[in-house]
Amino acid sequence: IVDPAGPDLGNCSGKAGDLGRALARDRYIAFQEVAAKVQEVARVTSVPILVDGDTGHTVLYEGSPALNSFATAGAAGIMIEDQTWPKSKTFEHPLDKFEGELGLSIPGCGHTAGKSVVSRSEAYARWRAAVDARNEGLDIWIMARTDSLILGYDEALARAKKAVEIGVDAVFVEALPDRETMARLRKDLDFPLFANIIEGGKTENLSAKELGEVGYCGVAYPWTLVAAKLRSIRETLEALKGSLTVGKPPTVLSYAEVCDGVGFNKYFELEERYQYEGRTNGANGHQWKK
Repeated sequence: IVDPAGPDLGNCSGKAGDLGRALARDRYIAFQEVAAKVQEVARVTSVPILVDGDTGHTVLYEGSPALNSFATAGAAGIMIEDQTWPKSKTFEHPLDKFEGELGLSIPGCGHTAGKSVVSRSEAYARWRAAVDARNEGLDIWIMARTDSLILGYDEALARAKKAVEIGVDAVFVEALPDRETMARLRKDLDFPLFANIIEGGKTENLSAKELGEVGYCGVAYPWTLVAAKLRSIRETLEALKGSLTVGKPPTVLSYAEVCDGVGFNKYFELEERYQYEGRTNGANGHQWKK
């Protein structure tokens, strides 16, 4: 569905992967499951795929199994971050109930609640392991993500500069609040920078053109299609529920449009091409001659 829209890059979002398995928390799935999803996506699209490598998925172990799995599955790039593991809050924070009253903002995973980061040393080790794997022949592009803005701009900048020194291909400082801060980072770090835009999130909702004018090289929209899908399904279910007692079912795509959209027509064409004696196509599918 995404391919015909013409993006330059596809993003396999970690959160979207969790939600696709009805798991709202970060992250209960293993890197093998992520690699399997990357393989499915890469098989049906022509654009390069950037995969959310999360905190590394044992990237420090010998052989970097996650990196190898993602590259073999067809990922063009991987993003590795400096958050702690597990990523989401396990227990209620004592300040949570006072957050609104005191004007506090308990940081979250990306743009959600419960975020913290590892030490500089551990973050650098993750990125270095990924860069070493790439330099030893693994065909994959490396983006370092840091969530350390929760510790202040200077900390985020220091980690970003070190990532550049280590040899990553791009840097993503998560949850920069506005255009001014983004421009400041671009001035302080003359290096390819990524952003993400989440509707209602912590970052100002700039257009791709505006981000380019600030000096960013790319932007991901990890929440947009999830939100659109959720809204569409909810609205359709409500309309369907209302039609059970009166009126017609809701207007959705026709059968032919669905077949075209999900690729059925390509399979129909192949079946037609490879017909052979003893097989016939009936109106309701394939039937074998007795």
